[in-house]
Amino acid sequence: FSPPCWPEKADRVIVGPDDMTGPETSDAKVSVASPGPPSFPVANGGAPEMIKKRRDFLAVARARRWVAKGMLVQGRKRRDGEMIGPDVVRVGYTCSKKVGNAVIRNRAKRRLRAAAAAVLPINARSGWDYVLIGKAGQTVDRGFADLVSDLETAIARVHEPMRK
Repeated sequence: FSPPCWPEKADRVIVGPDDMTGPETSDAKVSVASPGPPSFPVANGGAPEMIKKRRDFLAVARARRWVAKGMLVQGRKRRDGEMIGPDVVRVGYTCSKKVGNAVIRNRAKRRLRAAAAAVLPINARSGWDYVLIGKAGQTVDRGFADLVSDLETAIARVHEPMRK
């Protein structure tokens, strides 16, 4: 339950002196800003569809891939005869038990989702499926800016024409 006076989703923005070390600084002011509408190139209301079925994960696994330091990215352009709309982008996330226990795997998937939310609205192509796979000792420990950079590079490489 959330009271109607609270925004549905909000980002906390810390504003304070240049020398502040964190949100615990007494001079810091906290302002809450609601995010704008998502600008995602999909037909289902501005969010990518999730890949949930094993056969869809396997289809993407047979297609293109790029191994980055923080993750492995697989991408596949869907065929015209498939039941999913041509303007829909789908994304799936997975981490094997090699990544760690359930807590670590879930943290890795949350980081992958956050990186995808930052990168895919700009770099994703309509009609493509993407699977982001977490890597042991990298996805959780790597800096978020580096993770986003890895994903941007991987998406660009997956979209490159195949070499013969």
